Amino acid sequence: MPKYRQNLPQLAGSTFLSDGGMETTFIFHDGIDLPEFASFVLMATPEGRQRLKDYYVRYLEIARRHNAGFILDTPTWRANADWGAKLGYDAGALRKVNMDAAGLLLELRQEFETDATPCVISGAVGPRGDGYKAGNMNAEEAETYHGAQVESFAETEADMVAAFTLTNYSEAIGIARAAITYAMPCAISFTVETDGKLVTGLSLGDAINRVDDATGGSPAYYMINCAHPSHFAGVLDKGEAWLERVRGIRANASAKSHAELDDSTVLDAGDPADLGRWYKGLTGSFPQMRVLGGCCGTDHRHIAAICEACLPQGHGG
Repeated sequence: MPKYRQNLPQLAGSTFLSDGGMETTFIFHDGIDLPEFASFVLMATPEGRQRLKDYYVRYLEIARRHNAGFILDTPTWRANADWGAKLGYDAGALRKVNMDAAGLLLELRQEFETDATPCVISGAVGPRGDGYKAGNMNAEEAETYHGAQVESFAETEADMVAAFTLTNYSEAIGIARAAITYAMPCAISFTVETDGKLVTGLSLGDAINRVDDATGGSPAYYMINCAHPSHFAGVLDKGEAWLERVRGIRANASAKSHAELDDSTVLDAGDPADLGRWYKGLTGSFPQMRVLGGCCGTDHRHIAAICEACLPQGHGG
């Protein structure tokens, strides 16, 4: 039985960490070729599985040092039908890789979880298209399309699913509805541009409200990812009800725009200490934001700096 599916511990108020930019770490730091920016291909070999384990261990050790919880997100951001087809994975192969990825994280949880560091297994879902461009699926199409991946996680020990780098609220509605169908708690994470809005021009608050209105408020919480805090801090106005739904941040290391990052041939890792200061400011102003991780350009150094800034006493409370 899944350990936390009926009672996600990150909703209780303690700080939970997650990893950083998995794909940028593997490509730019480790020199691994990831076709189509897909980490799930590493599941195909024992060597790849060990690389994935080694990647997560760096973060788990940080969480244990700080007595913080940890969200173990599967390496399956690209493991959906369209991206899978480009990599030679049919529906059956994708189902297997999604389920195997959850199993890999179960092994890590069994090794690293403590009372002070509960480890939540989360099935990572990515957009059908590019995480920097607007998707064009309606909610019904998205529910069917992403439902296959959500269902595969529902058959494992995964505690929840989390959809990252979403740029369109309709796709988010579809994923949330699929999660309802398969009785999986879900988190929805939106990508915003340098103005703090979705690439469609919709405000973050409107996107969250539209998803909640269309799903009866079914997502467990929302997150902001794939943008530097300087891009969205200015749109977080205290007192707005939708902000209480935002419980996590997975920011980019770089303050560059998505267009600039797309054109860059080198990694902009930013300043980990500065990113930690941004997180300290955000969590100080919005204490419900207690799921802290990174996105493009971040690695274990950034997560360690975030801990130093936000958890100076070395505990998750």
